Amino acid sequence: MPGIKDRVAVVGMGCTRFGELWDKSDQDMMVESCHEALEDAGLELKDIKASWLGIQGPETGSGGCRLARALKTDYIPVTRVENYCATGIEAFRGASYAVAAGIYDICLACGAEKLKDSGVTGLTQMGGEPQFSSWVWATIVAPARFALSATRYFHAYGLSPQEGKEMLARIAVKNHHNGSLNPRAHFQREITLEQALNAPMIAWPLGLYDCCGVSDGSAAAIVTTPEIAKSLRDDYVMVKGFAISAGAGTQGVIGADYDYLHIDEIVRSGQMAYEEAGITDPRKEVDIAEIHDCFTITEVLITEDLGYSPRGKYKENLEAGAFDIGGEVAINADGGLKCFGHPIGASGLRMIFESYLQLQGKAGQRQLKNPRIGLAQNYGGIPGGGISGVAIVGARD
Repeated sequence: MPGIKDRVAVVGMGCTRFGELWDKSDQDMMVESCHEALEDAGLELKDIKASWLGIQGPETGSGGCRLARALKTDYIPVTRVENYCATGIEAFRGASYAVAAGIYDICLACGAEKLKDSGVTGLTQMGGEPQFSSWVWATIVAPARFALSATRYFHAYGLSPQEGKEMLARIAVKNHHNGSLNPRAHFQREITLEQALNAPMIAWPLGLYDCCGVSDGSAAAIVTTPEIAKSLRDDYVMVKGFAISAGAGTQGVIGADYDYLHIDEIVRSGQMAYEEAGITDPRKEVDIAEIHDCFTITEVLITEDLGYSPRGKYKENLEAGAFDIGGEVAINADGGLKCFGHPIGASGLRMIFESYLQLQGKAGQRQLKNPRIGLAQNYGGIPGGGISGVAIVGARD
């Protein structure tokens, strides 16, 4: 398998501040992130040969024209993509594949989402439909669905309710600390363990600080060939691997035999991306992992699914500082979804942006010591019928 490893370079990226951006439309945010990426790359809009837009709503019927109108591009191809919560990674993947295939030499990927004006609360029903006897209804809101994983995890690995709650609270404290160091995060203040433990309950054991917020935001990347990248800058970043894993089950229902302790799509997407990138020991080889912490328990499951912790050992690794900035694998060093919220189309590119900054040594107070490999991962849907996307980038050799 030839793969994409080291065939595409990232030469520019941009990212808005995420938050309640009442004074900006999704197109305003696209303009901001894309022009920051162009300025970062030292390019002009006329240099872009094709673009990919990742957006889930609200005006999905406008297709790629939504980005074309925002940027005033001159009739170049614009492809709109949507792939659940992996939409931003999907846009980045499409632009990168076009370069790797030799179709275009410079491409733009942009992800954006305007949720605050839409009335979305994050508490919408996850859906369900009649199926065969091996399936059960899952018409529950997202916090309740992941609360089931939390209670199952506590039981399976021998954690008392208090021990389990404290583990989750420590994740919130970690990610809020990281977000406090990031001027682009929606939430930029630290919290205490006591605040996390005593917060209003959403779906036991998940309290307010266990749940990510609803935000607006946009991020963008410019990709090109390594040869062109060398002529533009010295600190470009290389694409190392991609994976999209799509579950074949029916969206909205969970298999009756599901264990609530892992997500197959995430496991498989990690394995596929690691193989393409040539990674055999992810805990030792990946320096920064931006993963889909829509809830604190989700960070636990994904950390184990991607091989950064043995099953059931997340708590002791967390308490040992393994996932802190400066630990073995810095997980959600920019604050994660916990501090950025989840404007769906933008999240994947925002995650890649953190690795891009880290690999260039430009992450400020969050900067790791000599990172070489960064990973971004998003997941959306119901286990067995969801989507997991993974993008791996790395420093040039």
